[in-house]
Amino acid sequence: MASRPNRIRPVRRPIINKEANEFEPCWEILRDALTDIHRKNAGRLSFEQLYRASYKIVLRRKGDLLYERVKAFEEEWFRDHIMPRIAELISNNLVSKALIQPPTSSAHERREMGERFLRGIRDAWEDHNTSMNMIADILMYLDRAYTAATKNPTIFAATIGLFREHILKNSLGQASAELDHQFVVFDILNAVVLDLINMERDGDIIDRNLLRKITSMLEDLYETDEEVENQKLYLTVFEPQYIENSSNFYRNECEKLLRESDASTWLRHTQRRLNEEQDRCETTISILTSDKIAKVVQTHLFMARMDDFLAMEGSGLRVMIDNDRLEDLAILYQLVSRVDRNKTPLMGPLQNRVMELGLEIEQTLKNTDFSTPAAGGAEGEDGDAKDGAKTQTLSATAQQTAAAIKWVDDVLLLKDKFDNFWTNCFDKDIMIQSAVTKSFSDFINMFSRSSEFVSLFIDDNLKRGIRGKTEAEVDIVLDKAIVLLRYLTDRDMFERYYQKHLARRLLHGKSETHTEKEMVLRMKSEMGNHFTSKFEGMFKDMELSKDLTENYRDHIQGLGDVDTKKIDLNISVLTTNNWPPEVMGRTASQEGDTRQECTYPPVIKRLQDSFFKYYLKDRSGRVLTWVGSAGSADIKCVFPKVPGKETGPLSKERRYELNVSTYGMIVLLLFNDLGDGDSLSFEEIQAKTNIPPSELTRTLASLSIAPKARVLLKNPMSKSIKPSDSFSFNAQFVSKTIKIKAPTISSLSKVEGDDERKETEKKNDQTRAHVVDAAIVRIMKQRKQLTHTQLTTEVITQLAGRFKPDISLIKKRIEDLLVREYLERVEGEPAYRYLA
Repeated sequence: MASRPNRIRPVRRPIINKEANEFEPCWEILRDALTDIHRKNAGRLSFEQLYRASYKIVLRRKGDLLYERVKAFEEEWFRDHIMPRIAELISNNLVSKALIQPPTSSAHERREMGERFLRGIRDAWEDHNTSMNMIADILMYLDRAYTAATKNPTIFAATIGLFREHILKNSLGQASAELDHQFVVFDILNAVVLDLINMERDGDIIDRNLLRKITSMLEDLYETDEEVENQKLYLTVFEPQYIENSSNFYRNECEKLLRESDASTWLRHTQRRLNEEQDRCETTISILTSDKIAKVVQTHLFMARMDDFLAMEGSGLRVMIDNDRLEDLAILYQLVSRVDRNKTPLMGPLQNRVMELGLEIEQTLKNTDFSTPAAGGAEGEDGDAKDGAKTQTLSATAQQTAAAIKWVDDVLLLKDKFDNFWTNCFDKDIMIQSAVTKSFSDFINMFSRSSEFVSLFIDDNLKRGIRGKTEAEVDIVLDKAIVLLRYLTDRDMFERYYQKHLARRLLHGKSETHTEKEMVLRMKSEMGNHFTSKFEGMFKDMELSKDLTENYRDHIQGLGDVDTKKIDLNISVLTTNNWPPEVMGRTASQEGDTRQECTYPPVIKRLQDSFFKYYLKDRSGRVLTWVGSAGSADIKCVFPKVPGKETGPLSKERRYELNVSTYGMIVLLLFNDLGDGDSLSFEEIQAKTNIPPSELTRTLASLSIAPKARVLLKNPMSKSIKPSDSFSFNAQFVSKTIKIKAPTISSLSKVEGDDERKETEKKNDQTRAHVVDAAIVRIMKQRKQLTHTQLTTEVITQLAGRFKPDISLIKKRIEDLLVREYLERVEGEPAYRYLA
């Protein structure tokens, strides 16, 4: 049996714990370095050496031990070096004034004590923050290899958080026991900061930079070392207390302002507080709180008692509007816009005030005396010194017309007032404009005469107000007229009145044609072609009549007829459908009477026949009817010398040129054939001329009653015309002017009386019935079948641009169309079917 050879084995070395031996020397190096860093002796340290020391420890898998040793070192440093200094700053007096008792000491004393405490906290934090940043740098490999793998907080987060646990949350047990009040340093910190902020709100000067350092510290600290963004100490602890404290402050301040100040002061104070709080968040607290603190101010200082402030006598919203306090209204709008996107708190009172002021305008009319004419307000009167010295009383009709013009002027002034607010105070807010516009429309249409008054206002401006104005001023007048027209709902009534007033202006040459056309053009742009078609037809008639007149004059001159040349004829050939019935003399015929044909003097009759012959030469089949009530005439009058008068105007022959109506011309020509001292009675004049009695009464009044055109003497002399009166030539008539205008009553645009208005409304209702019929047939022809509700809604929608039809009118017209078999009912349904 063979034996195994012997082998020599090497001696085994004893096992030595090399890792443990390397940790302690490395930690000693790091600990000494930590101490030097805290003592601000880091200048002699070698970053490379310290990094290598921490690297070796982590490499030997002792990162957890190093992590804990560093935390333990920092906790010990807080206990031995930081907390004693903090404890010295927290006196019993500070704790008592900050947490226990209300602040009874002077603001200066509290500020000095509080800022000294905050400076101590700030210094400790800045030292700790600087030290932890340097320590994090030398332990960089620990974070990279250990904390990242174990998912622990970084060494910086773990050590910086020690300030939260060992400083801010320290209860200072002995101090708490002495005061018998449980608190932590954080409580004192918050209380001091809030007290300083309240001091600044009351006007004191504080160290803003110091407060910013403190709030920045709270933004850098978190509830836990995980450092969740929404768990910053600033957000979880300080901010809620800051919001609560501010709420109490502004709640109390609002009550004080309500007791001691007015609405204007409150508005400015609220705006200033909002600006202050925004500035405080940007420079002292934190921008994180800006929206929340703004909401506090808005809620407790503005919204809480807003209704009480705006209702204040002498300074509330009503006074702001009435006295044009633009700055106050602008601030109010800005504040309301911050809290309510719909501006409801502002729009409601604004609408109510518009309605109140609008109704006040109507009430003012009833309480105003219009019996005395305004300066320059009597149209067609010359400035006779003798007559002008007397104050004449306006007739009832003239007073109503003056009231109409004043009502529209006052409405426009009110509109300008609120337009000024809208532009300069309300930032041209569309919602506010819509609300105010609705209120204007409501109160304007509540006034039954609004359509007539608006037309009279335009008539007054186009007759007398345009001459002498620049183009820009004319545009302003036209724009105002369109603004008023937009507000009207009964535009068909306005159309009827405007047609009547326009006709009188055109026929009597009371306005400038280009301005009239510009007005109609704007109406057309606003209301559509259907609204202005008759107006445009009237302009066309006047233009064609001008050409016709010139051609007729050329024709007459070519004939060589000497007698015919003595009378200069201006013809206006009017299309019946374009002109209002009142102007065309159709009122009587519409009531069932036959039109009366006036008896013209032979010289005028020959002229009429001559024109008829010329006109019908190229226009066979046309029918012309003279409308005496619509024309005018210029008559050259000769007043002979009065026997027995040797001096003065009556001692010589006097020649005047008298402008009268066509009926006035006919009446005056009757007196050419009378002897001196002869007279004609009312009945005789009526029999010779066949002028309708109502027209004859107005004509004789203008020739015998009006002082400046009294070319006829009336017997007996009175201010009214009666059938028993007689009239004679006034040989002693004298005037200072050569050209005299007899007031033509029919040419004046005036407010209708109650009877006239009822007649106008009756005619307008008849027209509306036809318009509604046409709308119903048009709709049903297109839709074939509709329910009653659908048909009613569509009719209202289609006619909204002209007027707002009553439901009862629509129902009545539907019934009429059913009888006339334009429609039929659908069995079993509340619906109608169109019958072709």
